[in-house]
Amino acid sequence: MTKKIEAIIREERLGDVKQALKDIGIVGMNVVEVHGHGRQGGISLTGRGGSYQVDMLPRVQINIVLSDHNVEKTIDTICKAAASGKIGDGMIFVYPVEEVVRIRTGERGHQALMYPDDIDSRQEGDQGGRPDQHQG
Repeated sequence: MTKKIEAIIREERLGDVKQALKDIGIVGMNVVEVHGHGRQGGISLTGRGGSYQVDMLPRVQINIVLSDHNVEKTIDTICKAAASGKIGDGMIFVYPVEEVVRIRTGERGHQALMYPDDIDSRQEGDQGGRPDQHQG
C-alpha cells in the first residue's frame, strides 16, 4: 500500500526539514505555501496603532507519497526537523493512496515511486531484498 504524507510546518523550518528528508532518502516531494491557524487562533501583534489579531499565519505544506513501510521513519524525521518547541510547529496528516502512475513511463504502483538513491533503494542495499517485501 502507498501513503501520502501532508505536513504543515513553519516556513523557517523548511530548509531543515528538506535536508533531513534528503538525508534519509526522500527525494520526491511538493511544497506549497499556505496560510492558516490551529488551536491558538493566530497571534496578537502590537504596533504604533494598537493591537490587532493575525489569524491566518504563513506556513508551508509538504506533500510526499511513499511506501507504507517508510511512513513512520518519515514522520519521525519531519517531527525532529520541524520542531521548535513552540505553539504552531505544525501538523502531519497521513492518507491512503489508491494508485500512483508515472506519466512519462506509465509505471504504476511502487515502481512509479522509485528514484535512484531513494529511501527504498537504500533499504534494498541494506537488506538484500525488495522493499515491498519489507516486514514492519
